[in-house]
Amino acid sequence: MQRFRDFLAGEGFATSDAEAPDSTKRFSDGAQYRVEIPSVEGPRVLEAVLEEADAREVGVHRVSQGSGGLLMPAAEIREMAALGAARQIEVSLFARPLTGWHLSTAMSASGAGALAAQARGAEQVVQNLADMERSARNGIRSVLITDAGVLDIAHRARRAGLLPRDLQFKVSVQMGFSNPVSVRLAQTLGADTYNVPTDLTLGQLAAIRAAIDVPIDVYVESPDDQGGLVRHYEIAELVRVAAPIYLKFGLRNSPPIYPSGTHNEPLTTALARERVRRAQIGLELLGELMPDAKTSSLPAPGLGVPVLEQTETDR
Repeated sequence: MQRFRDFLAGEGFATSDAEAPDSTKRFSDGAQYRVEIPSVEGPRVLEAVLEEADAREVGVHRVSQGSGGLLMPAAEIREMAALGAARQIEVSLFARPLTGWHLSTAMSASGAGALAAQARGAEQVVQNLADMERSARNGIRSVLITDAGVLDIAHRARRAGLLPRDLQFKVSVQMGFSNPVSVRLAQTLGADTYNVPTDLTLGQLAAIRAAIDVPIDVYVESPDDQGGLVRHYEIAELVRVAAPIYLKFGLRNSPPIYPSGTHNEPLTTALARERVRRAQIGLELLGELMPDAKTSSLPAPGLGVPVLEQTETDR
């Protein structure tokens, strides 16, 4: 085994998960962490998140949404973009459709649930690209991607000018890469931030951090269908080993909500407000355990803040 450890070291990778050294990497403004609130399903929910964040004095840098631009009228996408632009925060919409929302297949219906998050066939690759372009056309500058091939071709489309050059690719936790070699591959394919699986140890996170330069998105608390972990007392250690890091506050013991719409807006709004409350708890603990931890003020460099002047009405 030693010769393979030596080979990995020569390729710039950690050779074990036994250590968890301090990360010396930072956001470009010198910050170690930023805050993300996920599952912000539409403009009314975003308004509630911003209201709750103000009331609880929680600094939010990014919100993300799981139902995708696919299930939002253009006017609602533009409204979310306007809210994000006014606050200078990133608004990230999922790129859909994916296998789990398409024709039923034996593989996607089996216990291997990660297959549901992949693009199935050439048509869904095209549809994902079109969904990204539609979101961008209405002001959005950050999209969530789950499929490695879609990430690769979207990066090529971005370089070719078919997608905006400033469009951020935020890789979803559902891509599932969980080792430094794979996550570096995602960075090579065009990832601007990478959401790691929720159950990685500090040593595993440190090994990934050593291999890549892009920010790592880490659930401090994750929903039940993503492991249901509650890691608030680890928050300082997460920042220490994984910076630059997006601290992501999901919510355990909450029902599945995707795809969302006006039919469950009261529920998604209540859940989003509680995610901000969970963020307040986590950040209070971070202040106690790591009082010198540095966060970004807004506006912050590198955020996929919406760009309103380049929007147009859907035809």
